[in-house]
Amino acid sequence: MKAPAFRKSKQSNHERGVTIMLIALAMIAIMAMAALSIDVVTLYLANAEAQRAADAGALAAARVLSVTGITGDPQNSANLWPQACTLATQVATAVAKQNSVGGAASTVTVTYPNITDTTGCTTSGVNLPFGVNPLVKVRVQRTDLPTFFARIWGRANAGVSATATAEAFNSSNSSVVTNGGPTGEVTPVQPRCVKPLIVPNVDPATGASFVLGANGTVNNPGIRVSGAGTGSIGETFTLQSDCTGATCGITRNPTGGAGVLDYLPGEVLNNSVAVPSCSNASNFEQAIGGCDQSTIYQCGVRSAVATPPNRLDLTFNPGTATGRTSTAMQCLTNSAAGADTLDTTVYPYRINPGAGNPLGIASTNSITSSNSIITVPIYDGGAINVGNPTVTIVGFLQVFVNSIDGNGNPLVTVLNVTGCGDGTNAVGNAISGSSPVPVRLIQSP
Repeated sequence: MKAPAFRKSKQSNHERGVTIMLIALAMIAIMAMAALSIDVVTLYLANAEAQRAADAGALAAARVLSVTGITGDPQNSANLWPQACTLATQVATAVAKQNSVGGAASTVTVTYPNITDTTGCTTSGVNLPFGVNPLVKVRVQRTDLPTFFARIWGRANAGVSATATAEAFNSSNSSVVTNGGPTGEVTPVQPRCVKPLIVPNVDPATGASFVLGANGTVNNPGIRVSGAGTGSIGETFTLQSDCTGATCGITRNPTGGAGVLDYLPGEVLNNSVAVPSCSNASNFEQAIGGCDQSTIYQCGVRSAVATPPNRLDLTFNPGTATGRTSTAMQCLTNSAAGADTLDTTVYPYRINPGAGNPLGIASTNSITSSNSIITVPIYDGGAINVGNPTVTIVGFLQVFVNSIDGNGNPLVTVLNVTGCGDGTNAVGNAISGSSPVPVRLIQSP
């Protein structure tokens, strides 16, 4: 008789149900890996959130130090570092905590790596080691992140932390403060949205230069409060056109007398962006009322080799009562409705929003940014010829426009001074930013 094609398996009793057990174990392993993946993703996302919070806090604090003008007093001669430091710490903490980590607020620690008192703002006295390039380090930490899988081993919570360091970089001191040691080389800067009011390198208060030509060092360091003091920061003067007649016949009197600094119109070849309708009559007006992103002011590069060269436009006189400067400045600052104001009786200086502030902020609140803050280039004061002569840009002034007088001249207060030399010692790529003292993230020291 033929053997059957299939035989019944003789499986022992102790082997029965093994497949079900294997499936059960596999399901447990899969669930464990899924739970572990949830923990890993949670920690990964929380770590990314912590890094974003640290970056935002460090950059915000560095911007505060830039706006306060503390970099214009590298030796702390006015002994105002504690106030600037305290405000920067408060802003860094508030901004970092606004960026939640794992859905909740984190612990924020702010330190200053190149200050003797790295953990506080109590350092006072002259000759502070930060020079004009203060660093801010922000550490964000959360130690109570909830976990899922890790609870099996008794760990209900996990922690993440992140650190970011930002610098308020003033090129004026880059020849003597670079990674802690002198180099003799100047790092140039190229701020954006610079206004085409080109001023000579002459401080109207002293008759001396704003910055030294070779290395860009601030020539008159210090900060004034309520007008007291002799430093450039807090100095107030009138910007007046150095032109006569319908075209720009130059008077060649750079300071224009006590409390007056003459300017020359810069050449603006292209339309600007973000221009209000009240300053659209010419490219020059647009550059003042809006943001000129096309004209690159080559600080620290000699005019002969600058690409493109920085030129003046002497074909018109912008400085009459109804001239292009007056029209554009009033548009920029919303002076008709009520411009923002600057209080220099306190330090850091306080900016109070006016009724015309586009954000509609109540006048009882202080603000850290304003359309009334502008940047103008400083030229070396060399010979000026007719037509469209080139000039060498040796630095920048950041000023606050307080008002425009009946002759169309802006009354301004200096917030920052930065220099990057005449091109003799400039090296490397220029650092760009919205301010002549740009802020940037750097590697933590």
